[in-house]
Amino acid sequence: MTRSEENYLKTIFHLGGNDSAPITTNAIAEQMETKPSSVTDMAKKLAEKGLVNHKKYQGVSLTELGTKTALGIIRKHRLWEVFLVKKLDFSWDEVHEVAEQLEHIKSEKLIDKIDALLDFPKYDPHGDPIPTKDGKFQERDEQLLSDMSINSKGVCVGVKDSSAPFLKFLDKNGIALGKTIKILDIEDFDQSLHIEMEGNELRISHQIASNLFVKRND
Repeated sequence: MTRSEENYLKTIFHLGGNDSAPITTNAIAEQMETKPSSVTDMAKKLAEKGLVNHKKYQGVSLTELGTKTALGIIRKHRLWEVFLVKKLDFSWDEVHEVAEQLEHIKSEKLIDKIDALLDFPKYDPHGDPIPTKDGKFQERDEQLLSDMSINSKGVCVGVKDSSAPFLKFLDKNGIALGKTIKILDIEDFDQSLHIEMEGNELRISHQIASNLFVKRND
């Protein structure tokens, strides 16, 4: 498979998850920053390889083989992210772009050895689950901080936005995975939050809160 084909499969999976409902070509085009006509051309190629189901005007969905292939790419990406952080001292805002390149390495033996070297991690540095070799991953009971109410609290377990600017903002304000966040107040005007972490108080926007996953412990 080409790098472009792998990127399409990964994008379709991210847009649809385990849901078998078709994804529109427009949605894929927006995510891939390309033209719908280019998505249609790629969908035809992937359909010929048995990786997607594609019918005109009905969108695109992954076949069983396509899902397995997409999960394999995602596994490689997230294992590389862990490797870069744990073994090469990259920060979590640096690893995504590098892993985007490394995920296309074909050697399954290399990936298996990295998995073992890292003691088979279940989550990447951003809190996303890492699929096992057979395509399974550990689901977690989590919700967005923005969906919680005043006086509720939970442990930060992941981020919805893994872009470098967002992660740098979190670092700057001491927000990290594993920290307990308590909501002290929610502003009626703009839904911004007054929160407490480890004795420190901070105000964050609704946008920030809507990109933080927490596991409740109140």
